[in-house]
Amino acid sequence: MELYDPTVTRIERDYKRAPALESLQGKTIALLSNGKLNADEFLSATAALFAQQHDCTVLPIFYKSNASGPAPSSTLAEMAEAADFMLTANGD
Repeated sequence: MELYDPTVTRIERDYKRAPALESLQGKTIALLSNGKLNADEFLSATAALFAQQHDCTVLPIFYKSNASGPAPSSTLAEMAEAADFMLTANGD
């Protein structure tokens, strides 16, 4: 049996929100799918609207291997390097 102390304070993290984009015009979009049914279709259809309405470039879909877990840091870093913003979707 393993006991946990419920009075321990949580670790404070210094997360900061990314600055808002001034415009979506001509930006590059990274897509992240959890691999569930219909996630790719939903992402592709949504990205197509951005491409049509804002002349965005859409990168091929990135995948994470565990639908309920976070994407690997290396995948997120690759997406951040290649794109101006990211869309993600869950399917089912």
